[in-house]
Amino acid sequence: MADRVTVIGWDGSPLSDSARAALGAATLVAGAAHHLALPEVPEKAERIRLGSVALAARRIARHRGTAVVLADGDPGFFGVVRTLRAPEYGLEVEVAPAVSAVASAFARAGMPWDDAQVVVAQSRTLRRAVNVCRAHAKVAVLTSPGAGPAELALMLGDVHRTFVVCEALGTDAEEVSVLTSDKAADHTWRDPNVVIVVGGSPAGENADQDGAWRAGQEPGHQRGPRGWALPPAAFPEQQTPPSAGASDRLRAAQLARLGPRPGDLVWDIGCGTGALAVEAARFGAAVIAVDRDARACARVTSAARRFGVQVQTVSGAAPQILEELPEPDVVRVGGGGIRTVAAVADRRPARIVTHAATRDEAEAVGRALADGGYAVECALLQSVELDTERWQETERTVVFLLSGVRG
Repeated sequence: MADRVTVIGWDGSPLSDSARAALGAATLVAGAAHHLALPEVPEKAERIRLGSVALAARRIARHRGTAVVLADGDPGFFGVVRTLRAPEYGLEVEVAPAVSAVASAFARAGMPWDDAQVVVAQSRTLRRAVNVCRAHAKVAVLTSPGAGPAELALMLGDVHRTFVVCEALGTDAEEVSVLTSDKAADHTWRDPNVVIVVGGSPAGENADQDGAWRAGQEPGHQRGPRGWALPPAAFPEQQTPPSAGASDRLRAAQLARLGPRPGDLVWDIGCGTGALAVEAARFGAAVIAVDRDARACARVTSAARRFGVQVQTVSGAAPQILEELPEPDVVRVGGGGIRTVAAVADRRPARIVTHAATRDEAEAVGRALADGGYAVECALLQSVELDTERWQETERTVVFLLSGVRG
């Protein structure tokens, strides 16, 4: 095992005295090509070009001597420290951090970043990173080859954002570009880069006025009324009393089955007032609300703006309009019938929830879900509203709740 392992962050500024001393004593140095080219790297030290951190960690664990790992920015922030400290390698490390690439990118842009989401885009996480960009007004994306600004822009599609692309931070080749997302796909970008993705609706009227107190908490998001499955009064866009299929009790059960979370893309088909779409967005998920009625889409946009969340609306008839949408993680079918349920099942989201007014309709929906490869659950929900002064029944709704879970 290496006698000593020091991880040094590098942001283009001169190394500290302690970092230079550790590097000067190193018998093994691991890092990217531009790190290994630094004049402070000893000529006689073994050099490892850092590709797979896990492979480098195994070599360091077998090394007898003093090892140094060079990394861009703060190596403890989405960096190599986590891998090096994994139990299977048995390494104890000392860390000399530098300014993180995210902090540097926001500094170049002259923007605060305590209210930003920070994600890593790799081939396996690109889609989820894009969904976070759909759902939030300010996101920093640490990119990788094949999952950079062009790929982000292509997957965002019709969701327009402003990109601040920071290339080669801390080097002589550093460059900062500001452009709209629809233009980013036309460029060839150099690695490494950080993309700040900005845009969407402003904070809602329910935003706290006390200022930010938690990192990643953007104004208006997750603010407003406490709780979820909010009552109809929270959505004044609704002009008529809700039907059984749009009650807050059913919405609570549907949200519980869907489990929307950051990185997910939720389809809300037949979105109506947008209550479920807005509440899914309050959980941090990206949401596309679909309705054939353009007035319904306008109501959703209004509700999302009041709550300070991002919801994309698409006006069109299901199931045809669904062919143009990006792949969902979970789907609520609020309208469109059996054909829509079957079309959604063909897209293979992890979960589908819907409702039916009669047992015959519930059985037909259940068969469509089962034929699509889903395990089906059905429950008959009865909700009784009471006047708490006279303790008399004022309203009763009965509806079948169906959910399908894949695999």
